Amino acid sequence: MKPLYSTKEFIERLQQNSELLIIDQEIDPYLELAELQRQVVARKGPALLFTNVKKTKFPVATNLYGSEKRLELAFGIRPKELIRNLVHLSETLVPPSLGKLWGARSIAYQLLKVGLKVCKKPAVLQNSINPVDLEQLPAIVSWSLDGGAFITLPLVYTENPLNNKGNLGMYRIQLFDKSTTGMHIQIHRGAGFHYAEAEKQHISLNAHIYVGGPPAMTLAAIAPLPEEISELLLAALLLGERLKTTRNKQVSPLPIVSDSDFVLIGEIPPKERRPEGPFGDHYGYYSLQHEYPVFRVKSVYHRKGAIWPATVVGKPPQEDHYIAEYLQELLSPLFPIVMPGVVSVWAYEESGVHSLAACVVKERYYKEAFRAALRVLSEGQLSLSKCLFVINEPVELRDFKKTFITLLERVNTKTDIHIFTNISQDTLDYTGPEVNKGSKMVVLGIGEKRNHLRDAYQGSFKNKAFINPVVFCPGVLVVSCKSHRTGDGLPQSLLEEESIQDFLFVFMTDNSAEATKNAHEFVWTIFTRFEPAGDVYAKYEVVRNHIAYFNPLVFDCRLKHWYPSVLVPDLTIQKQVQEKFGKLLDRLK
Repeated sequence: MKPLYSTKEFIERLQQNSELLIIDQEIDPYLELAELQRQVVARKGPALLFTNVKKTKFPVATNLYGSEKRLELAFGIRPKELIRNLVHLSETLVPPSLGKLWGARSIAYQLLKVGLKVCKKPAVLQNSINPVDLEQLPAIVSWSLDGGAFITLPLVYTENPLNNKGNLGMYRIQLFDKSTTGMHIQIHRGAGFHYAEAEKQHISLNAHIYVGGPPAMTLAAIAPLPEEISELLLAALLLGERLKTTRNKQVSPLPIVSDSDFVLIGEIPPKERRPEGPFGDHYGYYSLQHEYPVFRVKSVYHRKGAIWPATVVGKPPQEDHYIAEYLQELLSPLFPIVMPGVVSVWAYEESGVHSLAACVVKERYYKEAFRAALRVLSEGQLSLSKCLFVINEPVELRDFKKTFITLLERVNTKTDIHIFTNISQDTLDYTGPEVNKGSKMVVLGIGEKRNHLRDAYQGSFKNKAFINPVVFCPGVLVVSCKSHRTGDGLPQSLLEEESIQDFLFVFMTDNSAEATKNAHEFVWTIFTRFEPAGDVYAKYEVVRNHIAYFNPLVFDCRLKHWYPSVLVPDLTIQKQVQEKFGKLLDRLK
């Protein structure tokens, strides 16, 4: 399959394969465009190309990656095959022989294409917006309480001031004025490390924000790579050939990715902060306004025929659901190599990715599984996982209910539940006591079945605050109860209810019927609304400084008053979109 170098080339391929809907009717980037995308995503519809967006001359493309088919059209099967073959080669090439080396020649040829190459005439520098005026770019506002317009598919490139090692990451960018943006670089990600080092040296951090270009760049920026592996190399692997870059000190001290649609060139000054947000994010809630670094834009360039790619995030599943699953499938063969003892890992995108992960591990000696769990929690973005389920049965982890039951059948609540307190937590997870602070929970379900799981609820509650008990799966009860009030004592009261004593895990929710509608809704409702150190209740004893829990464990998964608001579409905008684009949407059903 021919490599794709620009958004325009990707658009053309999608159109050739009936995966594109072109919308020539004028559309407002303030809420209207995002609402239309959400409705198209809900119908599993095609990519969208908006040719007439208010207040900008640039076309906007969305939902480019919103299906397995479109991801295959972007990358084909070659990247997955190459990674599988590389892993197989690493397992079979030792000891080397002439026959083995000859058999691996095709892989070696493909690897020769991975890297960077110099481009003398970069497409991205064909045009400039001079003087700098970010207000000429599409100003997309996705949710009614967002703090302003955001670039939602920004590819941020920075280099470590100590060693010039680069990082390509995706950090949302709020547009402040003609030449300034926010820079939501989180403290536990690559650009955050670079900025921390620059601040130590009291220097500005040079940065590029790319928008569009080879689709391989977008996926590489999101990929959960180890810190030592370059995202640009992964982009070249996905592209199928060396990534074209340009060095031009008159334009920027950093390398310029030549085929990008747009590049914003500038710097992030030290010790300068500005309120950024709120923003409706991929957890399905608003992330609140906080102080973040600013990006001062010195120049803006774009290629001829540039198209502005964007996405809309929100309560899963959205377009990013397909990207997350594709990347996990792509990189999964590498996990046993970078994390010995780990067979497979799956992060549940429906939990906001970082709230819940599960892994299959080897258990060749007593509690080797715990060692493997620590490896997972030490690896790149997986280290942000709040809850980690660990099993050693060969289960397909993306099947959450089967994974959960396998765990519950084997867990010993007295020895196999570990809660780590007073540690960091994902910036976008507000369940902890403060931003970036929280806890983690590791649950081991190893070996033979040991628990008989109750699969029906019998009896009644003495406390009338508890209603509508629903068995989600054997061993798990979900209960509705009154809205959360600090210190209301309801978790402790539920723990004493006689009718729940034969269950392992009991989850308190605001609406048990909604929470148990399906596995996807369960994962989102439960794991985005509790923090292990603050919301898990059980009777216990301390044995050799370990907290040994007696089942049942009660989890308080009600919305707390300090949580951000759940994302809800604006009804006026919904009606407006239906009136303008209703016939179009009806064709997608």
